[in-house]
Amino acid sequence: MLELAVLGLLSEQPRHGYELKKRLSETLGPLWGISFGSLYPALRRLERNGAIEAVEPADRAPPVATGSVQGDLAAARLRRRPRTGLRTRKAYRITPSGEQLFDELLADERDDDDRSFALKLSFCRHLTAAARLAFLERRRAQLTQRLAKSRRNPTRTTDRYTRSLLEHRAHSTQHDLEWIEELIALERDGEGATA
Repeated sequence: MLELAVLGLLSEQPRHGYELKKRLSETLGPLWGISFGSLYPALRRLERNGAIEAVEPADRAPPVATGSVQGDLAAARLRRRPRTGLRTRKAYRITPSGEQLFDELLADERDDDDRSFALKLSFCRHLTAAARLAFLERRRAQLTQRLAKSRRNPTRTTDRYTRSLLEHRAHSTQHDLEWIEELIALERDGEGATA
């Protein structure tokens, strides 16, 4: 799932690892626990597989020749200047191969748990209208099944806290189901990707 998130963010614009981590945390929330220890290996895998590539940061681009002797000498000195202890941040961009992989991961139906649903929903605008509708209808079916199961198996526990927790989950599932119904209605009205 981390690969899907990285490719989705890079499909918007090139980013540094730090920017990716920050945006992933903003988009997915702190419970995902995206760490640099998981992000950088994912970036290396994606780069090795040709899905992303490193780009020269704008602030580190080589000096451009000006046509003047003084300007060209200054540019040559900058090119020869030894590197300081500062690390250059490596920026990445998605490749055509990465765009194809992103589309495949986004459309993959095998992994539609709660976390992957939230991630895929955040990039749902990249799907076709028909694929978005199918995605939302799959989620509706999952929630309907989950709600029916909780109603079929009422808790017989005498512990009011456990009972309260199970009731809360049922209410949350009902609320999520109503929300998905609204999204499906918007999608059918043609307002899905534009709103």
